[in-house]
Amino acid sequence: MLNKIGVIGGGYIGGVLAQEIAQRRLAREVGLVDPAPFVNPDDPPERQEVVGKQSVAIGKCLDIAEGLPTIGKDVKLVGSKDYSAIKGADLVINTAGVPRKARPDGTFPTREELLTINLKVTNQVAAGIKEMCPDAIIISIANPLDAIVYTLNKALNPAKNKLMGMAGQLDSGRYCYFVAEAANVSVENVNAMVLGGHGDTMVPVRSSCQVAGIPVTKFLDDETLKAIEARTRKAGGEVVGLLGFGSAFVSPAWAALEMAECIAFDKRKILPVCARLEGEYGADNLFVGVPCILGKNGIEKIIELDLTDEEKAAFEHSAGAVRKTCDEVETMSL
Repeated sequence: MLNKIGVIGGGYIGGVLAQEIAQRRLAREVGLVDPAPFVNPDDPPERQEVVGKQSVAIGKCLDIAEGLPTIGKDVKLVGSKDYSAIKGADLVINTAGVPRKARPDGTFPTREELLTINLKVTNQVAAGIKEMCPDAIIISIANPLDAIVYTLNKALNPAKNKLMGMAGQLDSGRYCYFVAEAANVSVENVNAMVLGGHGDTMVPVRSSCQVAGIPVTKFLDDETLKAIEARTRKAGGEVVGLLGFGSAFVSPAWAALEMAECIAFDKRKILPVCARLEGEYGADNLFVGVPCILGKNGIEKIIELDLTDEEKAAFEHSAGAVRKTCDEVETMSL
């Protein structure tokens, strides 16, 4: 158990995180930060006064705290509109960012517009972490994930083991679910990994996919597996299309919590994590999804898989896409 976990962003993912951290008792204290709701200077003074007293973070923390006696958990929850709630946190989970949602005219912000906005948010996040808990281990969920983690690294320059992105665990969970569904077996029987960047170039590693220790090809044919792999790459968009708003939120939160549990309880479990590569897999100074041992120090070790030639090529292509995004970050930072 950790002394304190900070959560940045009190939206759908942040709310699930705060609730589950308390439920699972991963820390003695949870700090939740969110500046919403924002005061509109054009509103009448009385309305501004009302909104100024409101706080998504404080409200969600109070809601969870009032349920603690029912579930029998002694956990302290602190919410704030500034970064004070994460002061002294051992671990910080960052969810802060603006989702890609339709404008009133039905059009969507471009990828560049979204990236520009979220990089500004990330710089604020980095400043808050630097001030309140500079030694914390950081798990970042916010999208575009690869660019956000890269930006946090630029701003904070943490030790290699202390900063990671949550994507591989989510994508691997989706891959496992689709395989279990198609093979008509328990999800507990499926073990699979998705590596690379968090996007259309991600790499479901078929050569490592097993059902109860048996190669997946014993259960599913090539055509079915190709369809599953394609669906895995587009899984986030599938959820958004069905919801009609926002993004997936329970599965990303659970994936981050799996990572947090490994750190809180020093489990030394191997999970796919967006980690800083320094020569591993032929990549340098890039944050890309790879298998890592997670323990009390964060990323304890990066594991290099023996990929097939096809998987190696796909991974190199994905790393190239991540590099392109990072180059965009550098351009926007000028």
